[in-house]
Amino acid sequence: MLFFDAARVLIPFIVSFAVGIIFAPVLAHYLYKHSAWKKKGGKGKGIGDANGTPLFDSLHKEREVSTPRLGGMLVWGSVFITAIILAILGFVIGGPYADLDLINRGQTWLPLAALLVGGLTGMVDDILEIRTSSGGLSMRWRLLIVALFGAFAGWWFYAKLGVSSIGLPFLGSIPLGGFFILFFVLVTLVLYASGVIDGIDGLAGGVFSIIFMAYAGIAFAQNQVSLAAFAATVSGATFAFLWFNIPPARFYLTETGSMALTLALAVTAFSADSLGDGVGVFVLPIIALPLFITVAANVLQVFWKKVFKRKLFRIAPIHHHFEAIGWPAYKVTMRYWVVTILAGIFGIAVALLK
Repeated sequence: MLFFDAARVLIPFIVSFAVGIIFAPVLAHYLYKHSAWKKKGGKGKGIGDANGTPLFDSLHKEREVSTPRLGGMLVWGSVFITAIILAILGFVIGGPYADLDLINRGQTWLPLAALLVGGLTGMVDDILEIRTSSGGLSMRWRLLIVALFGAFAGWWFYAKLGVSSIGLPFLGSIPLGGFFILFFVLVTLVLYASGVIDGIDGLAGGVFSIIFMAYAGIAFAQNQVSLAAFAATVSGATFAFLWFNIPPARFYLTETGSMALTLALAVTAFSADSLGDGVGVFVLPIIALPLFITVAANVLQVFWKKVFKRKLFRIAPIHHHFEAIGWPAYKVTMRYWVVTILAGIFGIAVALLK
């Protein structure tokens, strides 16, 4: 039974990777054909200091006007194609194939919804950015959508699934009561803010694929096989994206990918928590350490500029700071991968100490 359950997790991982590899050239051809990139490089005035973002522009301006956006469609598109393929196989053939169907009302409906909402919203932002090169969908609207989805998901956990607590190692569940919904919204917003880690070829793809695989391991250990299959499917699709995003990137993840992944990660972490008698949320800052470091560095940068009237880092997000001080982009990316792997292993170990 254990080996069969493992197959239910690993087969969707392989299928989503294969689907992504097959469809990536098709997506790339379409994006290049329609020049799906910003028509004006750099962040421009109104962002950064009084001179805009000259340091960032010097590092990435040229690539922004020659590399397509919307690459994140490959990730969530591959996940949904995989889910549909396996559901059809299970319906038509039945038997053991039916158990490969990862669409499960109790464990994966909400994570799939998060992936879809984030992907479609991000796609609208990317399309507007391509057409206008002026920032796409306003930050106010993006934050509102993320907050509303977080509130809905938190309410669903609280009212429909009866979850109002989070797990802590050795201490069991800590009740939050109605504050659980607000806490869900805050975690979702923080994760969304971490999406700016998508700034160097291969960086975000590697980090997110490792994080989701770690949660697949946690969910599997907690006998949440459908949730584990979902997380593994996302990881496989992200690895396929990474194959084409390794320098020089064929396309960028951008908002349609980062918003989809961060919303899905928030729901996955909460699903691997009290629902599975686990500590999925507590280990989130460990497993997703690079994401939280990115957010913390951005907050510190703003604080330093407001209080001390100077920058703490040469440029934020912090991965660009490492570039600015002379690290080659590939070195930044690979070191982030190493840190994420180590953090993921440690996070899994902590999660299993319940």
